[in-house]
Amino acid sequence: MTAPIRAIAVFSGSNFGGHEAYAAGAKALGSALAQRGITVVYGGTNKGLMGVLADAALAAGGRVHGVITERLLAKGHAHPGLTISETAADMRMRKKRMAELADAFIALPGGIGTLEEFMEIWTLNQLGDFAKPAGLLDIRSFYQPLMGMIDHMIAEKFLPAAHRDGVVVEADPVAMIDKLVRFEPVTVAKWL
Repeated sequence: MTAPIRAIAVFSGSNFGGHEAYAAGAKALGSALAQRGITVVYGGTNKGLMGVLADAALAAGGRVHGVITERLLAKGHAHPGLTISETAADMRMRKKRMAELADAFIALPGGIGTLEEFMEIWTLNQLGDFAKPAGLLDIRSFYQPLMGMIDHMIAEKFLPAAHRDGVVVEADPVAMIDKLVRFEPVTVAKWL
């Protein structure tokens, strides 16, 4: 059984993506987290889906905790209206701090940074470094190619099949939160 979820770290694109559904999904997630009383922890910027998420959570009366890097702060990318803002020296320290603050993780669609951040969390769960639920918000089936690659890893015997269930893949933000709350960690060893 996982610990209660009081804060969720959300990884997401600093761009808006090529379809309005991505911003709508980010907005719906921010609102849903605020309505559940769950603090949003994220990268602290006002850019792209990250800004949409933060604005929606704040507009719904939620708490938003931003962790921005010194370099992005110096470029003027900080969101000015967050509940809590803090600065990390670099991306490694930002990711470490976000992992400390969060009880669970969600990746919205995004680029290579979003994917890298999420895969690190999935790996830490797989290795047993912590047991915090993680999910991919699969707007417009964005993460299906990734899950296809995971299936290929399983077929080629690089990953136990049970580890596919180590993350929640869900298109609806409310259902995503519900599944993270009920999530049971995978306990199958990673070695075949």
